[in-house]
Amino acid sequence: MPQPSQLPEPTEPDDGAAAEGTGEGSGEGTAAELAERTARSLREVAGGPLSRLPQLLEAMVAIGSDLDVHRVLHRIAETAGSLTGARYAAVEVLDEDGDGLRDRIVHGSAPEGRSAASCTLRVPIKVRGELFGSLVLAGKPGAAAAGAGRFGEVDLQLVRVLATEAGIAMGNARMHAAARQRRRWIDGAASVTTALLAGPETGSTKQHALTVVAEKGRELAEAGTGAVLLPQADGAMEVVAISTVLSEAVRAETYGGTIPAESPVLHQIRSGLAVFSDDFAGDPRSISPLSRHYGPTMLLPLRGGGRVLGALALCRASGGPRFTHLERTLGTQFASQAALALVLADRHRDRERLAVYEDRDRIARDLHDLVIQRLFATGMLLESARRTAVLPEVKEGVGQAVDELEATVQEIRTAIIALQQGPPEAPAGPRTRILREAGAAVAALGHRPSVQFVGPVDARVGPECARALVAAVGRALTEVVGTAGTARVVVDATVTLADGADGVRLTVTGADGEDGEDDEDGAGGDGGPSARVVWEHPLLP
Repeated sequence: MPQPSQLPEPTEPDDGAAAEGTGEGSGEGTAAELAERTARSLREVAGGPLSRLPQLLEAMVAIGSDLDVHRVLHRIAETAGSLTGARYAAVEVLDEDGDGLRDRIVHGSAPEGRSAASCTLRVPIKVRGELFGSLVLAGKPGAAAAGAGRFGEVDLQLVRVLATEAGIAMGNARMHAAARQRRRWIDGAASVTTALLAGPETGSTKQHALTVVAEKGRELAEAGTGAVLLPQADGAMEVVAISTVLSEAVRAETYGGTIPAESPVLHQIRSGLAVFSDDFAGDPRSISPLSRHYGPTMLLPLRGGGRVLGALALCRASGGPRFTHLERTLGTQFASQAALALVLADRHRDRERLAVYEDRDRIARDLHDLVIQRLFATGMLLESARRTAVLPEVKEGVGQAVDELEATVQEIRTAIIALQQGPPEAPAGPRTRILREAGAAVAALGHRPSVQFVGPVDARVGPECARALVAAVGRALTEVVGTAGTARVVVDATVTLADGADGVRLTVTGADGEDGEDDEDGAGGDGGPSARVVWEHPLLP
């Protein structure tokens, strides 16, 4: 029979066990006692921690190979309950600040009664040295009064090993999730840049660019609303582009809404700092009525060229999950890239517009230097031929040709002026505004009116006179459209009025036919009856 020193010791010795006695002469009583202890030790080994090691190792392999955070947490709770025999197992996940629970994954049912609190095992789960949550077990089988319903030292060691493995698995899963999230934001920022730098044929206007930034930002942040705000002259910021999944009433109220200039939020945005709020509706820094619709919010400055161009607002509905530190970091980076893309898109469109204007200038120079000069030279030759002509019908025909050439030269000059118009957002002179007014009458007339300028109209016509002149052109074209099929506008800035003051004269003539010619009395030629409107105004200093 083996010596007592060679037998395994029990993990939890029984208080009622007999005292160890191994001296000589102890007899059969000692042998029976030794056999009982040996059997009990073997039973404890068979049902003790060694028997649960394969299950623990299998669970560790399964947990370590899974990168889905929620699935890993469920597997941890299930394995902990199975290893310890607990009827209730839960993983409590702390929020980022560590002062509250973000989630609780439960396996089994919680025990009832006060005695359950004294029979609960709680083991912390740490991820890279930081507390992630706790593994909580309760409901150990057995009668608590007899001491069999409590978790033993072996249970504690097994759960600690499981918690350690859980921390490693959660660290890997969080790294994988963060990498996927970063890649999604990077891909989103790249798609925004591609959309903003697209050519005009894709509708890449400034408004389109701002809408793309708002929509993509909302999708990436999984927010309810994404909006772009631009500064106004009074210091406030206005919502100029919006993408939202909220109600149409909220969208209508938000679009075009403003954040007042005195808002503390804007002071921070103007300084180039992001604003984060877990509850924008209740944030004392927000004094805009628009904030009442939103909970967690990020207000991110759009910085480009060393200045704040505007702000990107990403808002979740009230009661929504707060933005994590990673989401805040990625949102800030996305706003910086979006601002850079907006600047590059503006410069790209400026270069395209510049190329168009350069092409127009080249065409205008060619028309002026080549076509008009040749027409003028041809007119001079015809004028000389008319003076030397003997037959009256020849003189008359040559004279008509000279008049047609002069009219053609005036039309080409008008076309040159139209080519030299600046961008729509640039301040327009009187000639440009008159040409735009004439273009607005195309739909009613069916063709573009002929416009002729005499003298330096832009140089002589002042702002007040220009406003009255443009208004007179619109009224006159309206009158002519009702009575004529064609229209001709002549603006003469070299007129001397009846009182001797310098002035400008507007003559708008309409005829029913293409060949209609107006005499001084307004009678039509071959084209039929005509309408004529004459307007004069002094050239005020």
